[in-house]
Amino acid sequence: MALHFTRAEFDRRREALLAAMQRERLDALFLFQQESMFWLTGYDSFGFCFFQCLVLTADGRMALLTRSADLRQAQHTSTLQDIRIWKDGRDANPAHDLLAMAQDMGVAGRRIGVEFEAYGLVAANGRKLEAAFSGQGELVDASTIVTRLRAVKSAEEIAYVRRAAALSDAADAAALAAIREGADEGEILAAQHNAIFAGGGDYPANEFIIGSGRDALLCRYKSGRRKLSAQDQITLEFAGAERHYHAAIMRTVVVGEPRPLHLRYHAAARDALLACEAQLRPGRTAGDVFAAHARIFAAHELSEHRLNACGYSLGAKFTPSWMDWPMFYEGNDWPLEAGMVMFAHMILMDSESETAMCLGRTYLVGQDGAEALNLPDLDLVLR
Repeated sequence: MALHFTRAEFDRRREALLAAMQRERLDALFLFQQESMFWLTGYDSFGFCFFQCLVLTADGRMALLTRSADLRQAQHTSTLQDIRIWKDGRDANPAHDLLAMAQDMGVAGRRIGVEFEAYGLVAANGRKLEAAFSGQGELVDASTIVTRLRAVKSAEEIAYVRRAAALSDAADAAALAAIREGADEGEILAAQHNAIFAGGGDYPANEFIIGSGRDALLCRYKSGRRKLSAQDQITLEFAGAERHYHAAIMRTVVVGEPRPLHLRYHAAARDALLACEAQLRPGRTAGDVFAAHARIFAAHELSEHRLNACGYSLGAKFTPSWMDWPMFYEGNDWPLEAGMVMFAHMILMDSESETAMCLGRTYLVGQDGAEALNLPDLDLVLR
C-alpha cells in the first residue's frame, strides 16, 4: 500500500478522534471531507466529487462507501479493509446505500455526527442523506471535529510541510528568474510548476494566482495571459505541495521603476506581516493575528485598501482550495497551538491608483513563537 504515514501515526489519529467523538456523545461519524478521509486512513482520491462517505463507529470500526472507480484507489492508498460500492445507475441513490451500511454496522437509529460542511456533500446529496435517515436516528453537525484535530500537525506531518516549503521557495526563485519586460505570464507559471514537479511535489489544491498590470489587484486566479510591460507589477500567490501538504507564498514584484506607492505599501505590508508573526504563538488567537494586521495598516492610513482576512491554516488539502481553518479575521477566538502551520498574507489593493502590494509566507507555530518556513527575504523585488 502507498501509505504516507506510519501505522502508529494512523492509530494515534484514530484514538484522538474516538476521544473527541466520546466527548460529543457520538455513536458514529459520517466523514465527507476528503481531508478527513486522508488524515484518518491515508485514502487519496479526487473521487469526492461524487457521493462517498467514510463511517467511523464509536468502537473504532471503519468502512468506506464509494464508487467502483475508487475501489482500487482505496485499497492501494489507505488502511481501510471494509470498502463498499454503491452502483452507478439512472435511479441510484447512494444515501440509501449508506443507510443500509449503517444498519449493517449497527449505528442506524443512533446519534451520528455528519460533516455537513464538505465539498464532498453537495446540497442535493445532503437532502437525500437527511431524507434517507429520517426517523433512523439523530444526525448532528460535526463538521469541525476532524478539522480541529488536523489543525495541529504531528512530527510526521511537519516533515512534509517543510518539504512543501522548500518546493515553494524553488517555485519562487523560478518565477523571479522568469519575470522581466516582455515575459509572458504563462512562461512564469510554467517555471513555477516545473520547479515543484521536478522537485517531486504534488498538484496544489487550487490554481496559482498570477496577475499583472490591473490584474495584479486580483487575489483569485482568472484565465487569460498577458506579457509584462517595461513598467509593470505582477502579483503571485502559490504553494509548494508535498503529499497534499501546502506551504504558500504571496508577493508583488515590480517591473521597471517602482511607483512611490509601491515603496510605501511594501513598507506597510512588511510591518504588518512582522506584527502578525509576533502574534503567532500559543496563548494568542486567530483574531489576535488579524487585529495586529488591522492595527498596522491603520497606523499607515491604509485601512481602506486591506482585506477583511489576512491568512489561514495550511495542511493536507484537496481541491478546490488549499485554505484551511482557522482563518485570521476579526474576533476569531480559535486558539493558536504549537504545531499549527499558518499562512499570513498582507494584501493591499488600491483600485483608484491601480497599485497592488502583497506579501505573505508560511509559519510553523512553536512553543516560543513562530518559525518562518519560506520566503526568508521580505525585501521588495524589482525586475
